[in-house]
Amino acid sequence: MAFTSSLAFVAILLLCFSFSVNPQHFFNSQPYNYPTASAPASWTNSPSLPGNYTSHRNLLLRLNASHNMSFATGFYCFPPCKSFFLSIYIVHAYVHDHFESFQDPQVIWSANRARPVGENATLQLTSQDGLTLRDSDGSLVWSTTVVNQSVAGMNITEAGNLVLFDINNSTIWQSFDYPTDCLVIGQTLVGGMRIIASSSSTDLNETQFYLTLLADGLYGFVNSDPPLMYYYNMYGNYYHSNRTVDTSIFIKFMNGSLTIFSTPSNIDTNTNILEFPSAKSTQYMRLESDGHLRLYDYDDLQGWKMVGDLFNMDNCNYPTVCGHYGICNNGQCTCPTGILENYFKLVDNRRAELGCTLVTNITCQDVNNHRLLEIKNVTYFNNADNVAFNSTDEETCKRACLGDCKCKAALFQQTYENPSVGTCLTLPEVFSLQNEDQFNSIAYIKVQASSSKVGLGVILGSTFGALFFMLTLTSIYIVCLRRREEEQDEDIIEQLPGMPTRFTFEELRAATENFVNILGKGGFGTVFEGSWGNERIAVKRLDNVGHGKKDFLAEIQTIGSINHINLVRMIGLCAEKLNRFLVYEYMCNGSLDQWIYCRDGRVPLDWPIRFKIITDIAKGLCYLHEECRQKIVHFDIKPENILLDESFNAKVSDFGLSKLVDRDISRVITKMRGTPGYLAPEWLTAMVTEKVDVYSFGVVVMEILSGRRNLDDSQIEENRHLIKLLEEKSKSNRLLDLIDKNRGDVILYKIEITNMMKLAMWCLQWDSTRRPSMLIVVKVLEGVMEVETSLDYNFVSSIPMIANLPSIVDQSAPFPASVLSSPR
Repeated sequence: MAFTSSLAFVAILLLCFSFSVNPQHFFNSQPYNYPTASAPASWTNSPSLPGNYTSHRNLLLRLNASHNMSFATGFYCFPPCKSFFLSIYIVHAYVHDHFESFQDPQVIWSANRARPVGENATLQLTSQDGLTLRDSDGSLVWSTTVVNQSVAGMNITEAGNLVLFDINNSTIWQSFDYPTDCLVIGQTLVGGMRIIASSSSTDLNETQFYLTLLADGLYGFVNSDPPLMYYYNMYGNYYHSNRTVDTSIFIKFMNGSLTIFSTPSNIDTNTNILEFPSAKSTQYMRLESDGHLRLYDYDDLQGWKMVGDLFNMDNCNYPTVCGHYGICNNGQCTCPTGILENYFKLVDNRRAELGCTLVTNITCQDVNNHRLLEIKNVTYFNNADNVAFNSTDEETCKRACLGDCKCKAALFQQTYENPSVGTCLTLPEVFSLQNEDQFNSIAYIKVQASSSKVGLGVILGSTFGALFFMLTLTSIYIVCLRRREEEQDEDIIEQLPGMPTRFTFEELRAATENFVNILGKGGFGTVFEGSWGNERIAVKRLDNVGHGKKDFLAEIQTIGSINHINLVRMIGLCAEKLNRFLVYEYMCNGSLDQWIYCRDGRVPLDWPIRFKIITDIAKGLCYLHEECRQKIVHFDIKPENILLDESFNAKVSDFGLSKLVDRDISRVITKMRGTPGYLAPEWLTAMVTEKVDVYSFGVVVMEILSGRRNLDDSQIEENRHLIKLLEEKSKSNRLLDLIDKNRGDVILYKIEITNMMKLAMWCLQWDSTRRPSMLIVVKVLEGVMEVETSLDYNFVSSIPMIANLPSIVDQSAPFPASVLSSPR
C-alpha cells in the first residue's frame, strides 16, 4: 500500500512538473523535431524562439527527413519585420551535427492576416479555450472556437495541418477547416469553404478574389455586390443550374490533381477537375491578388518556382487585369473614349494596367445629367454567367442603369436573331472590360455630363477665343523654343525618341520632400527616396554637371527604350537648366552590397537566394549583350549597381557608363571607365568588348559566394585580393576555404557552390576570348551546358596596377539613340 502511494506521489510530481515547465525549454533540448505541445503552454514572440530569428520563429516543427521540406507554425514577419503573423509555413529545413537551418519559408496559412502583432505578443494554449493570441498590450487578436471540449494539446501534421486534440487524440479544431489563400497536398476544400486571396506577397489582408466549391463545381468570384463569377470548372450536367452550397461534396489536393469526392457518394468520385505536374518534393497552390490560381514547387537549384497557372485563362478574362473601367485588348490596357469628349483618364500615365478614373465624378444629386457612354464590341469577364445576366431588351437595360444611381454601367449582349433583345447586367462597380469581336455586346458606361447649357453665340465665341488663344500660345512657344535652342544645357534631350515621363524640378522636390532621404551616393550622383502617386520612386541627381551632361544622355539613350525584368525600370527624367535628374522604380531591399557583406546586422542570404541573384544578373547582362539591336556594354558591374526588390529579384542598374556597340564591330576603343577591383585586364590596352562585363560578373559572383569584397584592406596582406586568393586556392584544390563563413548551409551545397566558383573562374580568364558569353553563362546556370574544364588558373597578372597607368583618351563617337531597339 505504501509502495503504491509512493508511485502515485511521484506520478503527481511528474505531471505537475510537465505542466509548469516553459515549453521553450523543452524545445531547445530537442531542436530538430518538435511537432507537438501539451496544454497548458505559452509562447512569447521573441528572438529566443527557434528558427530564423529575424523572419520566422518556430513554435512547432514537423521535420520531414525524406526530402527536407518541413511544416512549421510560429510567428512570421516580412522584411523589415515590424509586425508578425501567427502562421503555418513550409520551410526547407536542414539538420547537420548540432546545426539546423530553416530556409525559403512559404506562408500557407495565417490566423491574424488582418491584424498582425508585434514583439512580445503571446500565444496561449489552454484546455478550456484552445489557442488565444494576444498582442503585447494584452488585447485579444485571435482565438480558436472550442465549445464544451477539453484540449489536451496541439500538433502540426506532416501535411501542414495545425490540429488541437483531446485526451483521446480526437481532433477538436484544425487549420484545414479555415483555409486562407493556399492549399497544400492532402488538404480538402469542402463545399462552401472559401480560399481568399491576399493583397500581395507581403500583405496578407483579404482581397475581393475568392475560390469556393459549390454543388456543381469549382468557382472563382470577385466579391462585388453581388459577387461575380470569373472562373468555373463544373462537373456533371449541372451547368449553372445548381449554384448552391453542398457540404457533402469536397475536393482534395492530390499529387498531380484536384479531385472531386462526395459523402455519401451521390456523384462519380475520383474525378479530376484540374490536373498539373506532380510534385518533386512538395507543392502548394495559392490564389493570388490578381485572381490567378498558381501552383508552386520546390527545385533544389532554383528554390521555389511557379510551375503552373491552373485556371489557364487569357489575361483579359481576369477582373482587374486593367483595373477599374480599363479595356483589355490582347494584353494592352486603354480607357473608354467618347466621340466629342473624354470622360476618363488613366490613374497613372506610366502604368495603364492600374486602370482608369472618371474625369468628373458621378453624383446622385445631379441625376439629370447622367449619360451613358456607348462602347461597342466589349464584354465582361463573366460573359458566360447566365445566372448574373437577365433577359430583357436593350432600351430597358439602359433605363434600368440610368434609373439606379448606384449603377455604374450596363452590359447588354445581343442575340443574333434579334439585336434588340438579349441579356443585361447592371454593375455597381466596373472592373476590367475586354474587346471581343465575336460577342455582339455593348457596354453602356454611366458618365456625368456638364450641367451648363450654352447657346450658339457662346459656342462660336468660345471657339474663336480658343483659336486666338492657340495662335498666341503657338507664337509664344516658337519664341521660347528658339531661346531654348540657344541654351546649350537644354538641347540634349529634345530630339531623343521614345522619351519617358518629363518631371519638373518642383515636382521632384515635392516627391522627395526636398531631397531629404538619401538612398545612396555614387561617383556620378546621389539617389533620393520619394513617392509619386501611389508608387515609391528613386530619384537620381547627377551631382557633377560638367561630366553629368554626358552621363545623363547616356542613361536616357540606354535605358529609356528598353524593358526587361532584370533591368531597373526608368520612369522619367528632369532637365531644367543645370538640374539633371533620372527617376527609377524603387527597389525596397536596396543594393546587393548591403546583403552580401552583411551590413547593418542583416541576416546572411541563403544559397537558393544567392543562386537566384546570380542568375538574375546573368539574364540582365545577356539581354544587354544579345537581345538589343546593338550590344549594350555596361562597363561598371559591381554589387552597388545590382538592386533587389521585395522578393530578392535582382536588377541591373546605373547605365551612366554604358556604351552602344555595333554588332559588326568586335572591339571598341574607349577611355578607362568602371570601378577598381572589377576592371578586366584588357583595359590596359583600352581595346575592349562586352567581355569586360563578363569579367566583372565573375568578380561579383565570387564576392557573393565569399561574402567579402574583391579588394579588402581589412584582411591580412596575403588575403586582401580575393581573385588572387582564388587563383591560389584553385591550384591547391581548396576552393571551399573561400565560402562565406556567415552562412550555415555551406555543407549542404558544397557541390553547387564549387560548380559556381568554376563558372566564375571561366568568366575571369585573363584572355577575354576564352571567357564565355553571357548567353552561355545563362545556359550553364539553367543546366543546359557544362562549365569549360580547360581553364587557365592565372587570373591576376604581374603587370602594374591599372590605376598607375596614364589616362587614355576616349576616341569613340557616341551612337544615336535611334538605333536602340526593343528585343528582337
